[in-house]
Amino acid sequence: MLEIKDWEMSPKHTTKQTENPFTKRREPLGFMLWLGVAGSSVLFTSIFVIFLLRAHHETGHLVALPDMFWLSTLVILFSSITLHEANLAFTNERFLHYRVFLGATLLLGFIFILLQAGGWMEMVNSGVFSGVNTSEGFIYLLTGLHLLHMIGGVLYLSYLFRKAVKNSSYVDSFVYSVNPPNRLRIKLFTRYWHFTGALWLVVFIFLIVLY
Repeated sequence: MLEIKDWEMSPKHTTKQTENPFTKRREPLGFMLWLGVAGSSVLFTSIFVIFLLRAHHETGHLVALPDMFWLSTLVILFSSITLHEANLAFTNERFLHYRVFLGATLLLGFIFILLQAGGWMEMVNSGVFSGVNTSEGFIYLLTGLHLLHMIGGVLYLSYLFRKAVKNSSYVDSFVYSVNPPNRLRIKLFTRYWHFTGALWLVVFIFLIVLY
C-alpha cells in the first residue's frame, strides 16, 4: 500500500517535451519578413563597407547633404510615432483613432518620398550628377535603395488604409480587428515600417559622419 501511495503522490509524468526555440514552427509570413530584414541589412552593410574601402581617398570632394534629407528624417520619425498610436488604437478598439493615425502615417510616408525626391533634385541642380564619382554615386545608391523600401511600404499602407476606411462602422471594424490574419498583417507591417525608419537613420547618420 505504501508503494501505491508513493506512486500516487509522485509528480505527474508528461510526454510533452520542451519546445526548442530553434526548431519550433514559426509563422511563415513573419519568418519571411525577418529574412527580408536580414537580407536588406546585409545589403546595406556591404554597401557601407565597399564605400569605406573605395571612397576614403575622396573625402575632400564629398558633397553636402541636401536640406530635404534633414526634413525627411523628422518626417519618418513622426510616422513611426503615428503608426505606433494606430496600433494602440486598433488593439483598444478605438477604430476612429486607428483610421486617423493610419491616415496620418500614410500622409507622412508620401511626404517622405516627396522630400527624398526634392533632395535628389537639389543635388542635380547643384551639379552633383555631372561626372559622378564614387562618393556621390553612393549617395544615390543608398538613398535610392531605401526609397524603394519606403515606396513598397507606402503602397501596402495604402491598402491597409483603404481597408480601414471601408470598414467604417464599429461592427465592421470590430469584425475586421478580431480576424487573426488582419491582426497579423498590421503587426508585420508595423515591424517593416519601423525597420525602414531605423534603416534610414543608420543611412543618414552614416552620411552625416562622412559628409
